[in-house]
Amino acid sequence: MKKAYEPILEALRRDIQRHDKPLFKRDYQRFFKEKLAEPVSIKTDVLRAISGRTFRNCRSMTTTEILNMCDEMLTERDRNMRFVAFDWAEKLKGKYNRSDFSRFENWLSTGVDNWGACDHLCCGALGQVICQYPDFIPRTRRWVKSRNRWVRRGAAVSLIVSLRQGLDFSEAAVTSDLLMSDRDDLVQKGCGWMLKEASRGHPREVFAYVVRNSDNMPRTTLRYAIEKLPPGLRKRALAAGKGSDV
Repeated sequence: MKKAYEPILEALRRDIQRHDKPLFKRDYQRFFKEKLAEPVSIKTDVLRAISGRTFRNCRSMTTTEILNMCDEMLTERDRNMRFVAFDWAEKLKGKYNRSDFSRFENWLSTGVDNWGACDHLCCGALGQVICQYPDFIPRTRRWVKSRNRWVRRGAAVSLIVSLRQGLDFSEAAVTSDLLMSDRDDLVQKGCGWMLKEASRGHPREVFAYVVRNSDNMPRTTLRYAIEKLPPGLRKRALAAGKGSDV
């Protein structure tokens, strides 16, 4: 039996197909270490416009119904459909149920294959559901032991939304401690980005943390972490130590 929302997905696929032309293929591979599974031939702003147009057809649907539709999009293993699924999920911020954390956690572990998709989800729906239900933060710390690099990166990046909303720096520090010995540079960059965002509201706390851990903190993490510190603190942080070779 045809699902009630299938016409919406069919319209979405048609709109994507109209814009997804080999002529428009662009070389984004240079931005990624991992091999992209398929060419990118729709600009992000165009894809976001397609997403917004089609989302207007979902106004009468519940949050759960829309997220179930996003689940179906993700089964197609198509880059463009994944973008729309993550975009629609983010548009529902503030309306999530507690069960949606597990849904988005599953998307992170099974539906992400590059840092762009990781950050889209973690700074979008996953970060928003954590901001709505901060008691889930301890569960994100389990991710640091995952064999999946995107899940480990997500342990840090998923806290960025909450940090921008005033989350205490101590929460970021705990996650950073757990990721300190991670050897994956994309995880290190994610951790550094988290610390950088924390520094906007807690510059002296981040400075003290970086100095205290400068001998053990990966260089990549350290350099990202101090980018937004005031010049004086940034200079002192660099002088205190240049990070480890982890």
